[in-house]
Amino acid sequence: MAYLHQYDYIFAIGTFFALLDAFNNGANDVANAWATSVSSRSISYRQAMVLGTIFEMVGAITVGARTAETIKNGIIPSESFNGNAGVQMLAFTCALAAASSWVMWCTRHSAHVSSTYSLISAVAGVGVATVGASKVQWGWYGGKGLGAIFAGLGMAPVISGGFGAIIFLLIKVVVHMRKNPVPWAVWTSPFFFLIAATICTLSVVYKGSPKLGLNKKPAWYIAAVTVGTGAGVAVLAALFFVPFVHAKVIKRDPTVKWWMFIYGPALFKRPAVAVADHEMVPDYAVVQHDEVMEQPVSTGRDSTGEVDSANGKEHGIKSSSAPHPTHEKSLSNLEATQKSYKELVAEGEARFHAKLMQKRGPLGWAMRTLRDNPMGAGQIYEFRNMKILCKRIPALVTCGLLYGLHYDIHAAQTGIDGTPEGERMKRVYAAAEKYPNEVEHTYSFVQILTACTASFAHGANDIGNSVGPWAVIYGAWSTGEAVKKQATVDVWQLAVLSATISLGLITYGYNIMKVMGNKITYHSPSRGSSMEMGAAITVLVFSQFSLPVSTSMCITGATVGVGLCNGTLKAVNFQRVGLLVISWIMTIPIAGTIGGVLMGLFLNAPHF
Repeated sequence: MAYLHQYDYIFAIGTFFALLDAFNNGANDVANAWATSVSSRSISYRQAMVLGTIFEMVGAITVGARTAETIKNGIIPSESFNGNAGVQMLAFTCALAAASSWVMWCTRHSAHVSSTYSLISAVAGVGVATVGASKVQWGWYGGKGLGAIFAGLGMAPVISGGFGAIIFLLIKVVVHMRKNPVPWAVWTSPFFFLIAATICTLSVVYKGSPKLGLNKKPAWYIAAVTVGTGAGVAVLAALFFVPFVHAKVIKRDPTVKWWMFIYGPALFKRPAVAVADHEMVPDYAVVQHDEVMEQPVSTGRDSTGEVDSANGKEHGIKSSSAPHPTHEKSLSNLEATQKSYKELVAEGEARFHAKLMQKRGPLGWAMRTLRDNPMGAGQIYEFRNMKILCKRIPALVTCGLLYGLHYDIHAAQTGIDGTPEGERMKRVYAAAEKYPNEVEHTYSFVQILTACTASFAHGANDIGNSVGPWAVIYGAWSTGEAVKKQATVDVWQLAVLSATISLGLITYGYNIMKVMGNKITYHSPSRGSSMEMGAAITVLVFSQFSLPVSTSMCITGATVGVGLCNGTLKAVNFQRVGLLVISWIMTIPIAGTIGGVLMGLFLNAPHF
């Protein structure tokens, strides 16, 4: 059994980078998927972390892939390794190292890239170093070659933007353009639940259920399941959701509690009570008044377009506090122009950290410990510095685990006041029409449904990006032979990597969330649910033609498409969109080059 220990070091390194790749997947792709719901304020950041963790892990463990392709998407021919287990393990280790390193760097600098595209590009680079460029599948190759990757990169965001725009325009015509849109939003909500539930069911059938084999069922069976599920959700919405929302937003009954939805139609006959003199639903405005002074970043409510400057009328957005005096605002802007962008960002972070230090929990303790125990003069091995380091290490670990849960995504998305970014976001928000909170409230439930389903499908399908190469490495290490076509994936491997994906989402996902969503265009629940449904439809279409596509790219395209439905190009931050497109394009050559260079160095390194 000596072969079990021959490649231990490669297996250990490969396992590390597989875990790192899964961590980056959660911090990048999954964070981008939930950024839409958080940006729309349909769900809080912490709630998104909890639901994202649950549905990612359930999707991965219950219906995740049980087999993994030996050569990712057929880019490298199977005979390339000549039965050499060591070369095969090294190839996938280098691919994982290249992809995870690139995605980690991008996530650290809040640049969104696709972990799927990164890994495929790295595998291609490894293939060039192993068997030469002539043996790599550069063409279409049945939707699995590099030609299909480039095609998906260009087509998916555009098509997704079209689907998202169609769905939002439907909501706009049916609800938003009415003189009294609130009743229309309430009574038509079962129809949009029908659309959302049908799309979500198709996502599970075609993208998230390889183990169940639902996509191999007859067409009539799939149609009956999807339409039946959508109709069932619509009926439940009509029986329980409509009466509850009617009592809350139309009758404005202040005695209605969240659990009273179980009363169903009986809520229509509930005795009339005094109408509430306060908002019965949350404020879905992007910029909140109470954030201006307390949070590290802000643009000021008067400049976001939440109040139409043309006619002076509010569009359903309620103020939570009086605006600040004009002379104070002018003085603030004057001071801001005299400081550099980095200084403003540093001051904002300092204010935010000062607020965190006031907390009583573990994070507050950790932040205070780091503040009160700075490293002293001299080298780290000085006795005094070693004592300080013993105090700082637990605090650093605590901050790393909890800082993301307390990060203010909404404040970060609005830009820094007094900087070009802040001014740009003011113009973007001002160009977007605002709708009553009561209307948006009905679509927040639809958006939670679409977000949870998308997370479930992502966990079931995209877990293969990390677990596939890892399963090949593990199979070659445990048997001492190169894996031929498919490697078996054990449940424990799915559980480990899905937990790592969730860890990446919770601890590091804020780096992506803060630049997605409202940094592209103005978000609200009706817009957000349209974006997520448009992205889901696009993924389904591409999956039917066996074309590789990134869910993250689809949601970005849908975000732009819905933003353009405001009727002006000013409603979209095209500078941010341009940076995203550049990062997508650069991923292919950079990840491929890193993977190829690593593989070439190790294959040709001197050995004895």
